[in-house]
Amino acid sequence: MSTNSAPVVVGVDGTPASDRALQWAMDEAVVRGCPLTVVHAWTYEPLTDWHETSAQQAQADSEAVIEKAVRTASAGRAEVPEIVRQSLRGFAAEVLEKASDGAAMLVVGSHTGHPVRQIVLGSTSMHCVRHAHAPVVVIPVRDRELAETSR
Repeated sequence: MSTNSAPVVVGVDGTPASDRALQWAMDEAVVRGCPLTVVHAWTYEPLTDWHETSAQQAQADSEAVIEKAVRTASAGRAEVPEIVRQSLRGFAAEVLEKASDGAAMLVVGSHTGHPVRQIVLGSTSMHCVRHAHAPVVVIPVRDRELAETSR
C-alpha cells in the first residue's frame, strides 16, 4: 500500500449514518490503495457545557468514538487500509473542512434532523460540500431512519 498517496478522510460521530460513511470510506481506501483518516470533532466550552467533565475527558470520549467505529467497520474484513485516527477539537463542519485539505476525498454521512434544527444550526454535510478542499461524498440516510425521526 502506498502511504504517499492522498488519504480518504471520513468524519464519524457514533451514529448509524457515520458508521455507513466509515464503511464506504474504508472500501474506497482499499480500492485506491491509500490511507484512511478517521476524524471525530469534539467541543468543550467550560461555561456552557452542561456536563461535569473536562476537556481531557471530552477528548477521551472522542477517541473512544473513533476506536469503536473503526473496530466495528474493520470486523470481518479481508483487507483494511492504513488508518490514521484524529480526535480534533472544534465544530464538526470546520474541522472536516480543514481535514479535507490535501485529501483525495472527504466522506460524511447525512443525518436526519428536524428542518428547523438544520436551518438554525446548519448542516455539517452541506458545509463540507460547499467548503471542503477535496471532492465530497455524502452517504444518505436510509428510509428506515427517516421514518424513525418523523415519529
